[in-house]
Amino acid sequence: MATALSARLRSWSRWVGIPYEFAARVRLWCYEQGWFRALRLPRPVISVGNLTVGGTGKTPVVMHLVERLRAQGKRVAVLSRGYRRTSQAPQLLVSDGERVLVGPEEAGDEPYLIARRCPGAVVAVGADRYALGQWLLSRLPVDCFLLDDGFQHVQLHRDVNLLLVDATDPAGLQAALPIGRLREPLSAAARATAILITRVRTEQDANQVWRLVKQACDALPPPLLVGFPAEEFRRVGQDEGCPLTTFHGHTAVIFSGIGNAESFHALVSGLGVRVAETLIFPDHVHYTDGMVETIRARARACGTDLLVTTEKDAGKVAPFLNPRDSCWAVRLRTEILKGQDRLEQLLRLDSQGTQAGHA
Repeated sequence: MATALSARLRSWSRWVGIPYEFAARVRLWCYEQGWFRALRLPRPVISVGNLTVGGTGKTPVVMHLVERLRAQGKRVAVLSRGYRRTSQAPQLLVSDGERVLVGPEEAGDEPYLIARRCPGAVVAVGADRYALGQWLLSRLPVDCFLLDDGFQHVQLHRDVNLLLVDATDPAGLQAALPIGRLREPLSAAARATAILITRVRTEQDANQVWRLVKQACDALPPPLLVGFPAEEFRRVGQDEGCPLTTFHGHTAVIFSGIGNAESFHALVSGLGVRVAETLIFPDHVHYTDGMVETIRARARACGTDLLVTTEKDAGKVAPFLNPRDSCWAVRLRTEILKGQDRLEQLLRLDSQGTQAGHA
């Protein structure tokens, strides 16, 4: 009976998301009909985004794309909203391609991390990405733009539209906000130039979410498969790294303020670290002295001094640590498990946004 009641509640709960889904469809239809006009920047735009709220791995994918575009000799600018940043400036330059100019609180944690991990790339934040791109072009030389979290930002024309889907989160594709996690209907995947299924270890990991996407958009080409293996531990607030085997068998308290805390727990456990307690904070959390003291207290209660967090959280928590804190972040790398050649072809754009060999 409990199972039947649960199923009935899930069925009724889907109706709650209908107004949100309807609004998303109407907005997109207005752009398709030309009632709203998508604005075009005078440089190619590559967008990275998702359909769900929460983390799908956009930041590591953006950093990987920066690396690949710079390998082509391109001057890359990353345009980000800078979610939950403290700065009120309509446009803020996070990195000019030579140095990082502001911290994670002003810039937002993800743009700051991109600026730190991608020296040579310009990074800027602002809600209106078209105005932000024009503002950047008036100040710095740029060959192409990467639009971070841009799938729903349809008011800006993009030449390549990459959609990320998390292999570990099929439930996130089941219903629209506010009941589910979909920002817009799953059929919106048809707008994508390519689907990237993330957090994949083997091809079989992608099967469940790919079936759901294909049911909504049958004409899509096969997806690219992306993994995020751990690379090393980095001491938070210090320029020190150590191998992944360093803390094998050690007990740690882990903490994070990200969109997918469960995946972080699984990652750390998979490195052989015994997780005594997991502290989960809201995505894009702003740390305080009191919060860090609570983390220390939980570690003491668990009989350990080892703290482990994400690289996204590291920049924000660093100012509240002292030299005695043993706090380490797991650095990830992006690995294209399937579709590397196709991705490289998508990234070969001329100044008009035309792919090489497809003029």
